[in-house]
Amino acid sequence: MTDFFKGIPAIRYEGPQSKNDFAFRHYDPDEIVMGKRLEDHLRFALAWWHSFAWPGGDPFGGATFERPWFGDTMDLARMKADVAFELFAILGQPYFCFHDADVRPAGDSFSETTRNLEEMVDYIGQKMEAGGPRLLWGTANLFTDRRFMAGAATNPDPDVFAYSAATVKTCMDATLKLGGENYVLWGGREGYETLLNTDLKRERGNAGRFLQMVVEYKHKIGFKGAILVEPKPQEPSKHQYDYDVATVYGFLKEFGLEDEVKMNIEQGHAILAGHSFEHELAMAASLGILGSIDMNRNDYQSGWDTDQFPNNAPEVALAYYEILKAGGFATGGTNFDAKLRRQSLDPADLVLAHVGAMDICARGLKAAAQMLEDGSLEEARKERYKGWDTDTAHAHLAGGLEGCFDYIVENNVSPDARSGRQERLENLINRFV
Repeated sequence: MTDFFKGIPAIRYEGPQSKNDFAFRHYDPDEIVMGKRLEDHLRFALAWWHSFAWPGGDPFGGATFERPWFGDTMDLARMKADVAFELFAILGQPYFCFHDADVRPAGDSFSETTRNLEEMVDYIGQKMEAGGPRLLWGTANLFTDRRFMAGAATNPDPDVFAYSAATVKTCMDATLKLGGENYVLWGGREGYETLLNTDLKRERGNAGRFLQMVVEYKHKIGFKGAILVEPKPQEPSKHQYDYDVATVYGFLKEFGLEDEVKMNIEQGHAILAGHSFEHELAMAASLGILGSIDMNRNDYQSGWDTDQFPNNAPEVALAYYEILKAGGFATGGTNFDAKLRRQSLDPADLVLAHVGAMDICARGLKAAAQMLEDGSLEEARKERYKGWDTDTAHAHLAGGLEGCFDYIVENNVSPDARSGRQERLENLINRFV
């Protein structure tokens, strides 16, 4: 045990009227919503990297956090793990997520780094067996070290490609050993800064082969979880190959992976791509590749990926509406890929950021469930497209241009415009949020 969170109680549900900062007002894990416990709907996970590894820097200033576990030794890595599991216990989150670099120090060689990871996996595994949360997903950090400045799978140096593949192998092994339910790949630097030195065809081909290798290894080791790709359009690269859900789906089709890989979709990345979060979720669901989500928000004035904790109930409700409409999470969940503001220095800030985020997600999901159970939105959508359920409409699709021409001319058809009733539907949503 450490004393980092000394004096901070375990968070319990006290209801909407509670004035206790250290309590849930909306998140009761045992509340039944649409026949399922709220905890089982939301499947909350805590991000190891932002909560325990991030020092509080930004592009214009250095670290502001002074954590007693910061440093590159195994003893400090174990202390970090101790603190992590103390926070898990305070919040009652059922899952966590991590990169390899979050939990182990780098060694002087790849072999030493791998031994450090394996030792920390054993240490974390013991804590999980003692009653800690489960692993929602593991992943490899293939973007921080300078060797990845030109990408990992898309790097012009084949040795960096091989080093990256070897790193992913160790992380998949770690995820399997810890019983992880998914494995995520985020191509943080899989893109280009200038076309002047970029071979697009080669880089895309290498990225496709890299993902094929991941899927091949998944089956070889018997990993039953989902392989997830996390789209992002830019930042830090000028353009990244995994721009958005639709782009990634085209990539998966190109390399024969559309039945093997699903999406881990982040709210902040959706905004950077010029979409709403619910758009990306609906797109993934329509393509059959919705897997898991990173829940956060951006500052809409800043224009970059600020990774703030969610606090917008209507946005969150619309996101969970798409998730529930698609059948809910299978192996996926709600990972808080969010970090404190640089001025939020206290241990209590870390706890309360998650408390608020869990509450806003619970509010959003319950509103989404009410919207689905009410059915008015889906009825309006069905009414708008009901013409497509007729034999005439089916004939339009089957008959080609000439068939449509004959139908219009022979029946003297002159269709009128019909209202989309957007404002009415927006008012409908506001009844629930």
